[in-house]
Amino acid sequence: MSESAPTAYRDFGFTTAEVSHMHKYFMPVIRDLLGELKPGTRVLDVGCGNGCTCGEFLKLGCKVTGIDLSEQGIAQARQAYPEGRFEVLPADEHILANLGEEPFDVVISTEVVEHLCFPRPYARGCCKALKPGGRFICSTPYHGYLKNLLLSVCNKWDTHLCPMWDGGHIKLWSRKTLHWLLSEQGFVELQFRGVGRIPWLWMTMVFYGRKPV
Repeated sequence: MSESAPTAYRDFGFTTAEVSHMHKYFMPVIRDLLGELKPGTRVLDVGCGNGCTCGEFLKLGCKVTGIDLSEQGIAQARQAYPEGRFEVLPADEHILANLGEEPFDVVISTEVVEHLCFPRPYARGCCKALKPGGRFICSTPYHGYLKNLLLSVCNKWDTHLCPMWDGGHIKLWSRKTLHWLLSEQGFVELQFRGVGRIPWLWMTMVFYGRKPV
């Protein structure tokens, strides 16, 4: 099977546009990494879910577009944030072409890459969707030696990575492997932030990068 082959998708089942429990951890870091955004900054959220992250950027006066495979999530986003644009589209290398948009100033993608069988088309699409010098931010649950060791010692893998969770996490990312993915697709000036809990046992991590000029 090639990395561009289609895969089955089961809708997450969004019923509201409320923020997730993760937003209180990663949103302050994302805001800090991006700094002050001018009104009219064009932002794309790849894997926007119910649009709650898009809503945070709409409050800042940004022009926001969100994509997701969840029809229920997109419906919630359109209802809650009518000033944004929301489309049911895959996170692949054809994002920009499918949207028919000009490249964006900022692309964000929170808690998405751990769900993907083929992360390279996703990362490639995020890079293509940016204008030269544009900024990319993504987050994903953190994994590293100490955290993995603790999960093993405490016998928590069956709950932490439960194979019975339809649509759940299928890839565990470390700082090294996510840096590898992003640098391979051309992102530069990569920065890492661990988020939540104590250092080296972080709940999630945030990566920031730029598309070369």
